[in-house]
Amino acid sequence: MFATYLVATLLASVVNGVAAAANLIGHDYPKSQADRLGVPHSWMRPVGTLLGAGALGLLAGFVMPVLGALAAAGLMLYFIGALWVHLRIGDYVLGPWFVFFCLPTTALAVNLAYHGHW
Repeated sequence: MFATYLVATLLASVVNGVAAAANLIGHDYPKSQADRLGVPHSWMRPVGTLLGAGALGLLAGFVMPVLGALAAAGLMLYFIGALWVHLRIGDYVLGPWFVFFCLPTTALAVNLAYHGHW
């Protein structure tokens, strides 16, 4: 069970960490997505900060499991908000969103199962 917990948490952390870095350095892909979704570029740093905090929180969960659970739940809430942004403009191509949403969802489920809270 620990291997599943480790892989799910590390994968969710790495993917969100890379997304955070892309937003924080001003990479073209997040900018083009923001333009397409009608999100101001001024939101790129706060979005990157939220994603980075979630990624670090997932890693902190190895030391304090409650932090990992809270970080995963926070990322899930973030991606529910992202879903709303997509749906409000009629963007129903949600494959990438689904992957990003499932990673912290899986990390939360495995965290709770491994630490006996579920």
